[in-house]
Amino acid sequence: MPVDTDGLKQIFLALPEVREGVTHGTLSFYLGKTFFGRMQEDGSSFALKMDFGDRDMLIAVEPEIFFTTDHFRGYAYVLVRLPAIDADHLAPLVEKSWRQTAPKRILKAFDSAAG
Repeated sequence: MPVDTDGLKQIFLALPEVREGVTHGTLSFYLGKTFFGRMQEDGSSFALKMDFGDRDMLIAVEPEIFFTTDHFRGYAYVLVRLPAIDADHLAPLVEKSWRQTAPKRILKAFDSAAG
């Protein structure tokens, strides 16, 4: 089942210290003051913070799901076509993005709790 707005909220807000916000008029998510994802104006794609190596690999392996645009080429974000991805596929990528963003103290507490 494709990920919708409610699905995005469920995935992101399950992670410690993530909060919902609005950026440029669309749903976004923050870890503390750090922005790490935002719904795009088209309502069907989402920009997810992802290092360049992972972004490029995702685009190469699954171009039907992951892509970029000229605007995002210089930024460490991958664009995700939400109608083409389900929550089970997206959730680990969101956690990876969160891990790349989270301070060590949050990661340590999270990993200890999951332990």
